[in-house]
Amino acid sequence: MLIGVPKEIKNNEYRVGITPAGVRELVAAGHQLMIESNAGAEIGLTDLLYQQAGAEIVSEVNKVYARADMIVKVKEPQAQECTMLRSGQILFTFLHLAPDKQQTQALIESDAICIAYETVTDKQGGLPLLAPMSEVAGRMAIQAGTHALEKTQGGMGILLGGVPGVSPAKVVVLGSGVVGLNAARMAMGLGADVTVIDRSLARLKQLDEQYGPQLKTLYSTKELIEQAVARADLIIGAVLVAGSSAPKLITRAMLTKMKKGAVLVDVAIDQGGCFESSHATTHEDPTYVEAGIIHYCVTNMPGAVARTSTFALTNATLPFVLELANKGIKQALQQNTHLRQGVNVYRGQVTYKAVADAHAYEFSAIESILKV
Repeated sequence: MLIGVPKEIKNNEYRVGITPAGVRELVAAGHQLMIESNAGAEIGLTDLLYQQAGAEIVSEVNKVYARADMIVKVKEPQAQECTMLRSGQILFTFLHLAPDKQQTQALIESDAICIAYETVTDKQGGLPLLAPMSEVAGRMAIQAGTHALEKTQGGMGILLGGVPGVSPAKVVVLGSGVVGLNAARMAMGLGADVTVIDRSLARLKQLDEQYGPQLKTLYSTKELIEQAVARADLIIGAVLVAGSSAPKLITRAMLTKMKKGAVLVDVAIDQGGCFESSHATTHEDPTYVEAGIIHYCVTNMPGAVARTSTFALTNATLPFVLELANKGIKQALQQNTHLRQGVNVYRGQVTYKAVADAHAYEFSAIESILKV
């Protein structure tokens, strides 16, 4: 199979879909790789490294899309990239379609086979391709929130861990999945007063047994969220409904009860955000203020630590790229139910129910299309 890797063009996005090590693995398995020139240059993965691994370097991105059987990316295709997709071509990347009807429609019109990293599953019911980026984003959320709390950034001027004689910041984490756990661990490590809110009692019990009194846990109700939000200095939005738009847990009305200069970090912004006042921002202009509250809503947070993120992501995606390349799209999907869960759009049909429901499209089960 001929696999194409274009350079990412989203604002301040420096990750790349395949590393030179991945190229070597794929070439050894009998496949061809086309890498757009300088696709990984910003993180030290030079064209020479890719060439030495066996890839062809292509200077024009349209040639990558025109020739490749499968496109492997990191972020969702931008409008101009969607127009370059071909009928029957495989697109393997993050998509986040539920809050993005425009992209969904463009992918339908492309007639491509679009597999989303964020909905591929595993035997444990997890999301193995989303997990490494969730780990990065959870840790970065505290890093970003701590910076935003500084007075020079418009925040309250609070040191997250405090100092002897001065109370630490109160951090509230909404959600206790991969993002939430990593955010809580980082905040505790810095000495903050941390509370995790979740609706799974089993998960809260697990966290309580693991961290004891160092970590406070609350069952998620509107009343307890309102109370916690009013006390918080930093709030991390870490809720996820796989493939669906995130629920709005903090309303605009709640902002009026918060401390002025408090910070909201919405890690769920890729799926539409879990704060009613959230709208997407970029690394170039990451924050805005509404009702006196600092909002950080960058849609590609892990892109800020692009080298770490690239290796973490490609460690997880490479086995699936190999499987798709070795078996071909139909056999791979027929034999791997977890990979099938990643198919969001298949040649003009919406095959992920949450996406179909979000945009009122007709849903077509991938199993019926493939006759599994």
